[in-house]
Amino acid sequence: MTLADEIHVRLQQVFDPAELDVADESHRHRGHSGWREEGETHFRVRMRAPALRPMPRVARHRAVHEALGPAIMLRLHALALDLDG
Repeated sequence: MTLADEIHVRLQQVFDPAELDVADESHRHRGHSGWREEGETHFRVRMRAPALRPMPRVARHRAVHEALGPAIMLRLHALALDLDG
């Protein structure tokens, strides 16, 4: 299972979103800080989940980080989040 798959499964389990897209954008950051030849360093998540609706922006980001947990977060270099309720 790829790291993108792990992120997708975890967010699906925790938030049951109406929309969820997890994209590995590591190839776009070749040579940048944190980039690794094997990839899986830079991700973009677009998620629409009713559970996020009452939360302000920073709380939404914190909720995603918490849902992913340290085992996943420590493997990432960059995580761009586009979140809405």
